[in-house]
Amino acid sequence: QLQLVESGGGSVQPGGSLRLSCTPSGFTLDYYGIGWFRQAPGKEREGVAAISPSGGHTNYADSVKGRFSISRDRDKNTVYLQMNSLKPEDTGVYYCAAGLHALLSLVADPYDYWGHGTQVTVSS
Repeated sequence: QLQLVESGGGSVQPGGSLRLSCTPSGFTLDYYGIGWFRQAPGKEREGVAAISPSGGHTNYADSVKGRFSISRDRDKNTVYLQMNSLKPEDTGVYYCAAGLHALLSLVADPYDYWGHGTQVTVSS
């Protein structure tokens, strides 16, 4: 069964940093575009960052540009989301998703596989 597993979430004060990891089970990410999404309580899921299969192209939501960075390590078969200068409004469950035809999309439709999410809480 093809699965994605997120890790690295936690609680941090405003201005702090976290690095999330997305690792697959049962397949290689080499041919997949990867997206990171988040969902805050009472809000719709939103895309925050996406990366192409080669890693050469990225896309970010305006709300995280300059603070978040998505990258991938093909040797480790892992995609990362480095989150700096975190704000309380960044709080939510963060999900990674993989899609063969995702094309840097920040909407959910093109993604085929999803993880179960990791909680990020930014609070003083």
